Amino acid sequence: MADKLKNFMKNIRIWRSLKVRLFIIIFLVGIIPVFIIRAGILDNYENRAVDVRRSDVQKQLKIIANHLITYNYLQDTSSAVINAELEQLSNLYNGRVLIVNGNLKVMKDTYGIIEGKTIISEEVIKCFKGSPIANYDKTNGFIEITTPIIETVSSQMATETMPEGTELIRGVMLTSVSTDVITATMDILSRKALIMEIIMFAVIFILSMGLANFLIAPFDKVSKAISEVKEGHTDEAISVSDYIETENIVDAFNSLLKRMRVLDNSRQEFVANVSHELKTPITSVKVLADSLIAQKDVPVELYQEFMVDIAQEIEREDKIINDLLALVKMDKAATSLNITAVDMNQLAEIILKRLRPIARKSNVELLLVSTREIVAEVDEVKMSLILSNLIENAIKYNTEQGKVTVTLDADHQYFTIEVADTGIGIPEDSLARIYERFYRVDKSHSREIGGTGLGLAITKNAVQLHKGTIKVESTVGEGTTFLVKFPLTYIAS
Repeated sequence: MADKLKNFMKNIRIWRSLKVRLFIIIFLVGIIPVFIIRAGILDNYENRAVDVRRSDVQKQLKIIANHLITYNYLQDTSSAVINAELEQLSNLYNGRVLIVNGNLKVMKDTYGIIEGKTIISEEVIKCFKGSPIANYDKTNGFIEITTPIIETVSSQMATETMPEGTELIRGVMLTSVSTDVITATMDILSRKALIMEIIMFAVIFILSMGLANFLIAPFDKVSKAISEVKEGHTDEAISVSDYIETENIVDAFNSLLKRMRVLDNSRQEFVANVSHELKTPITSVKVLADSLIAQKDVPVELYQEFMVDIAQEIEREDKIINDLLALVKMDKAATSLNITAVDMNQLAEIILKRLRPIARKSNVELLLVSTREIVAEVDEVKMSLILSNLIENAIKYNTEQGKVTVTLDADHQYFTIEVADTGIGIPEDSLARIYERFYRVDKSHSREIGGTGLGLAITKNAVQLHKGTIKVESTVGEGTTFLVKFPLTYIAS
């Protein structure tokens, strides 16, 4: 039931409004104390009024109780003075008085109903035992009071068992006093309090609306500022510093805006680079073809030379397109990995064996250092791509008689691949951009070795798909070291 109610509240759009919630909270904080104060004042008045009436009646009853002993009323109820006092008390407080003697016989009833009858009442018996009561019956609207009729032993009546001054309870006065006056006053006060509550309700409602609007205003500013950026009216960073929360939201949005600008610039640069990279081989092919077409009686050797150049340019174009397709596939969020248990030592040896012919052309030494056997949960194809790109770059950008060292290591959670070369190195200002698509540190050298500028971008994407990290350290003229770290056990998102 609670879950259904929670889901129902979530589906009510107005309840999801922060302004509405603030209004409700402020309104309740304002109105609840009004009800509590009203109830407290009325309850306090009622208790005070009852206490005053009870005290007044008890004083009157004690006086009459003394008169009852003086006039010996418990033996003779004909005293006009006592009867007048009892009637006056009954009329004054709109109540009823019963005089009960020691035998529990009703000697006097101001209502004249049960005179001469025996009354067995818990309150009367308790009073005879020295425990008078004074109870307020709110439901029926009366105060019930028991008053002991006490006789003090005089010197003439004193005995050994009852010395002078001993107090004896000779009877009990059982009195019921109406509280109609208190109830009527309470009704008047309740009506006045209701009027005040309605006025307070209206005032608090208006104040709650005003405060809710005032408190939510900074968030409206944020929303308006974001809308202006979205509509293209401004591209400046926004600032709403009214609250810490709005500052945090604005800072997050400005960071996102900055990131989007970087991505937009990167996209534009990427499109320009793709256009340039794809156009260059086509232009070369067209120039070579036009040269052959323009010449007559071209020797077969020249045809062959030009066709070799054309084939190389087509091969370069094909490589760029394939790298772009691989990059696009890895960019997709839905890219799936074919995770299997792979012997990384064996995989590294296979990659090195495949790349040694390229290394021999540049007199570069390839060395594999493995500290332990490593079996990891990876996608073997993509892991081969990572190793191939890093080692091939280390070979291509190395120096004559250079060296490439591939080191494998692992602990109980992760394994690492370190590819270190003794090559030309990467300038410090280029380290942050080497994973950008088509970015080249040395464009002329890259074109000589046939690089597309996409290898490291593809490598980084493959590393991230495996929940891994890649770091680089480089010194110009001394060499570069790439360190890649992967979990031994792949955990799907």
